Amino acid sequence: MASHWTLGCDAADPRALAAFWATALGYVEEAGYDFPDGASIVDPDGRGPAIGFLRVPEGKSSKNRMHIDIRVAGQGPWDMVEREHLIRAKVTELVAAGATAVREEQDGDVLGHVVMLDPEGNEFCVA
Repeated sequence: MASHWTLGCDAADPRALAAFWATALGYVEEAGYDFPDGASIVDPDGRGPAIGFLRVPEGKSSKNRMHIDIRVAGQGPWDMVEREHLIRAKVTELVAAGATAVREEQDGDVLGHVVMLDPEGNEFCVA
């Protein structure tokens, strides 16, 4: 049996970063979480882990050793044309929400994923 777990994240502005990631992942604020220097979001369907954000004084100083991949096309096998359309649509949505698109990575002649930065500069991918 798998363990329930929470992804913990450092942040300069926990509430703003939680709001971004709630938009990115389709999560919602965790009911009853009331900590002034933190925020928590949860999967409304109860399948994914909770994600907590805690205010820290130091800024991000290097590349993430671990990051989130947002898999917009679900499980394969994929229609690669449709998958690319879904990736590009999600990238556009996330840029509007405050993310930065860094680069596109190709898998041969098709789009593999897009490397992005969240509003505080944390790397993630849309695949």
